Amino acid sequence: MEPTMNPQNLQERADSLWNYLQSLDAEVVARLSRPASPEMAIVMERHIGNLLGYLPPEGFEVSITTNREHLGRLLASAMMSGYFLRGAEQRLEFERSLQAAAQGEDSK
Repeated sequence: MEPTMNPQNLQERADSLWNYLQSLDAEVVARLSRPASPEMAIVMERHIGNLLGYLPPEGFEVSITTNREHLGRLLASAMMSGYFLRGAEQRLEFERSLQAAAQGEDSK
């Protein structure tokens, strides 16, 4: 049974995740942080820009101030978006490969 999500449990889980992230080797973090494709990097850049309230850098010097909790939420949102977008990208690749295979069989 799932434990009740009270502030104490949430804090313990957040601390556990934080400790796990800190224990990862820098090379592993770099590999996990690298976008799977240039297209994915562009989509994530747009998404994070939208989360922050994108302003064009040519006309603005943007400075963002926040606290640890809100920054953690932003990071979690960006991570979840990344997982979602990667899943969508994999599905698109899979559908394209199925279409290519079906077209290949049709031409036989």
